[in-house]
Amino acid sequence: MVDAKQVRFIIGVIGNVISFGLFAAPAKTFWRIFKKKSVEEFSYVPYVATIMNCMLWVFYGLPVVHKDSILVSTINGVGLVIEIFYVALYLAYCGHKKNARRNILGFLILEVVAVAIIVLVTLFAIKNDFAKQTFVGVICDIFNIAMYASPSLAIFKVVRTKSTEYMPFLLSLVCFVNAAIWTSYSLIFKIDIYVLASNGIGTLLALSQLIVYFMYYKSTPKDKTVKPSEVEISGTDRV
Repeated sequence: MVDAKQVRFIIGVIGNVISFGLFAAPAKTFWRIFKKKSVEEFSYVPYVATIMNCMLWVFYGLPVVHKDSILVSTINGVGLVIEIFYVALYLAYCGHKKNARRNILGFLILEVVAVAIIVLVTLFAIKNDFAKQTFVGVICDIFNIAMYASPSLAIFKVVRTKSTEYMPFLLSLVCFVNAAIWTSYSLIFKIDIYVLASNGIGTLLALSQLIVYFMYYKSTPKDKTVKPSEVEISGTDRV
């Protein structure tokens, strides 16, 4: 008979697969950047922010912080490698954007320093396991909720223009499925309040995006050329 721990593991594996799809989603954008040798008007912010998100969740999922959450670390480790590749490609072709390269490198240095401080504080200043999980988990949730919320910015444009042109349906759908899977994962065997909190909120945010999409889908002009979304996420955690 399959026990709760095995079910949790299976759901976690499914979550890893779906999350990988989210991390891979911007590949089309970066193939375009590579072919045109230019980042055009695409923003680097989602990818730089996701690097921070992935680093934090990799640390959270390690046994030194939270036992039985290694699947959280594995997918975010993969995501971290993918996001670093995206940012490296962006750096290679952002020459026409003034200060972009300097800003990106500055943000990356700040992120590495911030994560290093969090790791050192967790390992050497906090002795209690629950306190470690709380400290790292709350920080992870802040960044994860921000990642899930970023596509919701498009809702205001959709309502104003009565057009879903700038709200990619597939992205919202995959975000919803991803958040729902990780919410389920957090509730089985051992409740993980921090994975539950950010992904539960993420589920509601993605659902609101889908509701707005279907409310305004029919009013969207069908003769317009679809433009790149003004709001991208590149990993919304993926846990």
